[in-house]
Amino acid sequence: MQLAFAPELKAFREEAAEWLNAQLSGPFKAIRGQTNQVDNVDQRRAWEAALGEARWSVIGWPTQWGGRDASIAQQIIFAEEYARAKGPPRVGHLGVELLGPTLIAMGSEEQKARFLPDIASGKSIWCQGYSEPGAGSDLANVKTKARLEGDTYIIDGQKIWTSMGTIADWCFVVARTEPGSIGNKGLSFLMVPMDQPGVDPRPIRQMTGEAEFAEVFFDGAEALAADRIGAEGDGWKVAMALLGFERGVSTLAQQMHFKIELDEIIAIAKRNGKADDPVIRQKIAHAYAGLKIMRYNGLRMLSDGEGGAELSGAAYTYKLYWSRWHRDLGELAMDVMGQDGEIGANEERFDGLTNMYLMSRSDTIYAGTDQIQRNIISERGLGLPREPRGK
Repeated sequence: MQLAFAPELKAFREEAAEWLNAQLSGPFKAIRGQTNQVDNVDQRRAWEAALGEARWSVIGWPTQWGGRDASIAQQIIFAEEYARAKGPPRVGHLGVELLGPTLIAMGSEEQKARFLPDIASGKSIWCQGYSEPGAGSDLANVKTKARLEGDTYIIDGQKIWTSMGTIADWCFVVARTEPGSIGNKGLSFLMVPMDQPGVDPRPIRQMTGEAEFAEVFFDGAEALAADRIGAEGDGWKVAMALLGFERGVSTLAQQMHFKIELDEIIAIAKRNGKADDPVIRQKIAHAYAGLKIMRYNGLRMLSDGEGGAELSGAAYTYKLYWSRWHRDLGELAMDVMGQDGEIGANEERFDGLTNMYLMSRSDTIYAGTDQIQRNIISERGLGLPREPRGK
């Protein structure tokens, strides 16, 4: 496991930091540090385009698709500098971090040529059609159906908790294409244009006052058979490969955001005297140690060449660990801020650490609940037998 970066990477870090700070202090100053993903949509799209033009958007991709063929170390460095510069959450991240790598690994050459350039340049924003009202963490229980008519799939069903569903241009959808199939059999992975009759995204208002999520209704929506990744019925295989990329380099950027939040909590504790409370100090120390463990685990995964379509045992534990750690960090933030953290602003919408606390309540639910994560660890990571249903 590599815990430090080679000296020759210093110039690369400086180049990345200089470009990011110049852009986020200049033309994109308004979105620096912004946490909501669906505010200032035009500016956020322009930011994606600027990243693409400078070839910072997908630096780990091959140069032919808009990347830099960057090494894992360079990708980590850029992710860290992006977070350090308080770059806003990427509205293109589902295409950049999940669909794009999946297409590179499993897509046809025609699909790569059609979709990858627009993802890299920020021209297309993607959302994810996985969860359903009756199949949140249980992806194998999806009910959305797609039937093939000629060279076109006709899609009927509903997806929920669709991040950026109201602003996305495309959605990658797991749908049941084999009538009567159950579980993870008979599923297909389809790329569906959002701007068409039969697609109805409806925003879901969160307790933070924002609406980053949507429920998406498909009523006779269409997707070309040529826009299916993998063979018909291979949807589960493609979907699992895509989730493997979720444990990649972006985890280090996430950790840098966590560090910024922890640093802010410590600064507030020093200002308001909470740092004198031994219980608070102990909680801060525990959070600091947990963040270090998280970083070392992330570096171990990436040093072993993980974070791709195949997950190892170490990677299986990552989501369970960080989600519980971040939830506890949100509670620590409220303990430190006290009543000041309960006062809303900006049309009664909370900002900063209070918003983080509210959002962190969902960390142990989305992208697989803690219960599902433990099942995955036991079955796939440890190879334990699955208990028969009914027992």
